Amino acid sequence: MRDGLQAYCRECSAEYYRQRQAAKGRTVREKIPVPRGSKRCPQCEEVKPHDQWEQNKSSSDGWASYCRSCRAERNRESYFRRKYGLTEAERDALRAETKGLCPICLAAPAVHVDHDHETGKVRGVLCFSCNAALGQFKDRPDVLRRAAEYLEGKVWKPILEAPGVYRLPS
Repeated sequence: MRDGLQAYCRECSAEYYRQRQAAKGRTVREKIPVPRGSKRCPQCEEVKPHDQWEQNKSSSDGWASYCRSCRAERNRESYFRRKYGLTEAERDALRAETKGLCPICLAAPAVHVDHDHETGKVRGVLCFSCNAALGQFKDRPDVLRRAAEYLEGKVWKPILEAPGVYRLPS
């Protein structure tokens, strides 16, 4: 209008907008009142104070879209989907196969995804130490066998045949 005001109040305009969207088969999210210094998370649908949010200068209100806990959960899901092609349910199923224990040491909880570095194929879920050990041995079974024999007291001493050329005893 000429005086800078709308013809209808906010509530009437909002109701008219809802009706137009409903006629198009769309729904409009209900506006939930949030106290000053707080924000509502769209994932957990809880109103939380700003100290439970990350700052984001590029957003209109200066805070992240999701609270810290929901954001961490979304990032974790995205990481496993992107890196291993696994959903949370598939990872939980892998853990359930081993009753939650590492299948190598049978002592620690299995929480780390183990995969073949050549093919990228997921082999299972291991504890941190066993997963790191396989990585340190470069996923080579021959090296792991020699390590096991070393632990059992059968030390293999390589024989020098030429400078830089060693032969292992058979």
